[in-house]
Amino acid sequence: MTRPLRTSPICQEGPSPLRQSPTQTDLAMDLLEWYDRHARELPWRVSPKARKAGVQPDPYRVWMSEIMLQQTTVAAVKSYFEAFTTRWPTVQDLAGAADEDVMGAWAGLGYYARARNLLKCARVVADAHGGDFPADHAALLELPGVGPYTAAAIASIAFDLPQAVLDGNVERVMSRLHDDHTPLPAAKPQFTDYAARLTPNTRPGDYAQAVMDLGATICTPKNPACGICPWRTSCAAWAAGTAVDLPKKTPKKRKPTRHGIAYLARRVDGAWLLERRPDKGLLGGMLGWPGSDWIEGDPTPAPPIRAEWKTLNTQARHTFTHFHLRLTVLTALVPVGRSAARGEFIEDFDPGDLPTVMRKAFDLAQGK
Repeated sequence: MTRPLRTSPICQEGPSPLRQSPTQTDLAMDLLEWYDRHARELPWRVSPKARKAGVQPDPYRVWMSEIMLQQTTVAAVKSYFEAFTTRWPTVQDLAGAADEDVMGAWAGLGYYARARNLLKCARVVADAHGGDFPADHAALLELPGVGPYTAAAIASIAFDLPQAVLDGNVERVMSRLHDDHTPLPAAKPQFTDYAARLTPNTRPGDYAQAVMDLGATICTPKNPACGICPWRTSCAAWAAGTAVDLPKKTPKKRKPTRHGIAYLARRVDGAWLLERRPDKGLLGGMLGWPGSDWIEGDPTPAPPIRAEWKTLNTQARHTFTHFHLRLTVLTALVPVGRSAARGEFIEDFDPGDLPTVMRKAFDLAQGK
């Protein structure tokens, strides 16, 4: 159904009003109609049809998905989400899990502070809230690892509260809808205001997922499919021909390159010398290879055990949020009974428990 275009209150405020905008309610309802037909099927999502039939989202699954999706793609998260919720189907199950089991299951997903906060939050919900996530935006913000975006997403999707959700997809949609060329991250408060004014009181949880789906499938970073967008005729950037140029972003600083050494010692009986990294800092709480500090200059050798070390002719390369890392990999075979200055030998070693950069070093040592 096509509604007549009307002047909206949002056209009278803000630096870049919508072109021939219908009311906020009309825009939201148009998007919800589109979502009812085109919603993505995701393992943590209750479909709009099921939701209309009375099926309520599980706040635990909503929270889990939102933590995993921070700075990670939907494709990468699906298998981890299914593995976690199969192994720990409730927040109480997760709260009672051993730290090393959770960190091992998280290995490869990256941004490991999220895994530590996942456990902290599960234990707070289990102990302080009786196993129920609070249905209150302010209370959600008090939980470990839950920031403004995650709190808004849980409040909206799990509890149908009219909270504006602003992820990268929504930022892109808002910047184009209003043809706002203010660069991110400075534009974030204004984009949040745009999103808040459009968030309806009717079906706010479905609306939040709808606008994220719009950005993920139609209003994409490159080659947006404007011809089939339910908001095309109200989109100021489409009218101006500037959609592909938005959102603007402040140029990022060039990432430095740090260097380090990883020591991979294998005992003759097959055990590997590993250490668990400190809880704070990069890869906190994860298993890893003993090694040097990661610095921009030449790292200082710090072998964890006396051995004849051999240097591989290739490096393990990995990129973190703020820097590139180049690890020189040294290997050695040591006898049973030789003591190590750092770490301990582990016989039942699962390479899948390693974070990605440590797994890369292991694969190089294995000749992969």
